Amino acid sequence: MPATTDHLTPADYAAIARELDALRDEVTADLGERDADYIHRVIRWQRGLEIGGRALLMASALPPAWVAGTATLAVAKILENMEIGHNVMHGQWDWMRDPKIHSTTWEWDNVSPAEQWKHSHNFVHHTFTNVLGKDNDVGYGILRVAPEQPWSWANVPQPIYNALLAMFFEYGVALHDLEIDRIREGTHDEEVTKAKLRAIGRKVRRQWGKDYLAFPLLSGPQFLSTLAANFTANAARNVWAHMIIFCGHFPGDVDVFEEDYPLDAETKGEWYVRQLLGSANITGGPLFHLMTGNLSHQVEHHLFPDIPSNRYAEIAPRVRDLCARYGLPYHTGSLSKQVTSTWKKIFRYALPGGAAKPKPAPKPPAREPVAA
Repeated sequence: MPATTDHLTPADYAAIARELDALRDEVTADLGERDADYIHRVIRWQRGLEIGGRALLMASALPPAWVAGTATLAVAKILENMEIGHNVMHGQWDWMRDPKIHSTTWEWDNVSPAEQWKHSHNFVHHTFTNVLGKDNDVGYGILRVAPEQPWSWANVPQPIYNALLAMFFEYGVALHDLEIDRIREGTHDEEVTKAKLRAIGRKVRRQWGKDYLAFPLLSGPQFLSTLAANFTANAARNVWAHMIIFCGHFPGDVDVFEEDYPLDAETKGEWYVRQLLGSANITGGPLFHLMTGNLSHQVEHHLFPDIPSNRYAEIAPRVRDLCARYGLPYHTGSLSKQVTSTWKKIFRYALPGGAAKPKPAPKPPAREPVAA
């Protein structure tokens, strides 16, 4: 563990696990009608916004209709991907036993096949969070975001890579489960890779057929303007999702863990602490949190990835209090702060070196010692 945890004892880790397990049990026992009403309401709003945006784009030759339709469609796509698709596929709403809003049946509105995303994200990323060589989300295979990662000349233009990744983020996510590093090394299973590529191709054809053929055709003489509007809405959604996700994982204070981190020996308390150290929140109001899919509460999401997202704001003060009592950092900041910090990393680690600075000694925990 990083130096920020040197003061924790095995008894502390066990106590942290008990407290967070109890918090999880408390929330799951309280799930009910208000939570179900919440997700149904968000889905209704999202579908209404998408229908409204598509309708406005029927007159997309008119600049006001183009701007309004594109903006409305972009908001609908952000809601579908962030607050609905991401969270439904995490299993956050499986407890409702609604076959239409379930992690096994939901297919979201972007080019990444749901099954592949659930493997690369739900299993790989949330199990091996920020462990180099195991969590492919650390730099997405093309970016150096920590001094512990090896440098090469290919890293020099990585600010350009990152800008392109932001605009076409759904395609980066779609390719993520291919494990590009293994393909480069020649250690992948060719048949499995081909099957994944075929699934990606089917999903791309479906998405392109909807956004870049069917709906533009329905707008008749506004074909080209509607096509441009759909492309712009997708790009806006991609840039927004990229920004929120990067700000939840790569700001300056977030820790990464060496490849030899002893995952096999990790206790439940140590797993919880690794999630705390490897995640960052973004401050904001209720509408902002909704538009981020509540991933502005990335710390709480990594602790409890299958708890419904509408509960993260409620439990955040208790998680922050636990961090204060055990002398652990609780990474949070404004959107501008987190964006700036993340891009500074991307520019700095495009160059060689950049050894990690020694972390300050942790503050003494404001609590009574935990009995062994």
